[in-house]
Amino acid sequence: MTFRALVVEKEDQGPTSASVMVLEDDRLPAGDVTVAVEYSTVNYKDGLCIGPGGGLVRTYPHVPGIDFAGTVEASDDPRYKPGDKVVLTGWRVGEVHWGGYAEKARVKADWLVPLPGGLTTRQAMAVGTAGFTAMLSVMALEDHGLAPGASEVLVTGAAGGVGSVATAILANLGHEVAAVTGRPEQEEYLKSLGAKRIVPREELAETVKRPLEAETWAGCVDAVGGAMLARVLGQMRYGASVAAVGLAGGAGLPATVIPFLLRGVNLLGIDSVMQPYDNRLRAWERIARDLPMDRLEAMIQPATLADLPELGASILKGGVRGRVVVDVRA
Repeated sequence: MTFRALVVEKEDQGPTSASVMVLEDDRLPAGDVTVAVEYSTVNYKDGLCIGPGGGLVRTYPHVPGIDFAGTVEASDDPRYKPGDKVVLTGWRVGEVHWGGYAEKARVKADWLVPLPGGLTTRQAMAVGTAGFTAMLSVMALEDHGLAPGASEVLVTGAAGGVGSVATAILANLGHEVAAVTGRPEQEEYLKSLGAKRIVPREELAETVKRPLEAETWAGCVDAVGGAMLARVLGQMRYGASVAAVGLAGGAGLPATVIPFLLRGVNLLGIDSVMQPYDNRLRAWERIARDLPMDRLEAMIQPATLADLPELGASILKGGVRGRVVVDVRA
């Protein structure tokens, strides 16, 4: 038996190359469950793994794809049986373990989650790690007191994958969403997801000398980090929280502790890779309930395995909007 996969190769210290190949089933890595993959997606990490590796890929040849959804083909674990629909995100699959850019994947059963009722495998990959992370962020903000009607909720990097899904979920839950973007052409797209207003990136891109500004935001999902996160911390309302999910603007944080000490602001770190199973299940169930499928559909850019080298380079340059859904069978 054979399957098609996007294989990244590298010789010694030379550059990487990626192409679609036909592989024998015995090339699949060890694992408890073999999945016939139907859909995957494109994340920033995928761009790194398709291209230079970014320190994520340990050995070559390699099959990237940190997310996938499909149907169980074979299982040595009683929790899953042939025909079950499953989703995988995280656990360093697609980085150190062969991932979802293939028609088949073999993984540990502990890494899988049953596909929630009401979601198709295509919709699950329109969500993917980005949407899963967005839902974890919303849940964390709610756990720290965020409720509709408090004030505007800020979403930075709003036209990206995490930001798009966070905007749609928050708006659907009744929050007034202010969406930050440096791409003015995305204004109508963001408003179609439910954003009430657009905040130009330049308004928040520079730090100020004052550690506190006017109390503005009831909560924030931040995918940017860097100077923008520092600026936002000084604008949070008393007791409000920021869910930090990314570092598109840099890993540094040129901030003071004043917002934490004088306003009780919370900075919540969101990790999607190693989340425990119960949290994953809770998040996926919330996604199925609280993410409007019509708005999810508006985010989707379809793709095939052959499109991935170009898309991987594009996402590293910030050129991908919303969610890419890869039909690995096409």
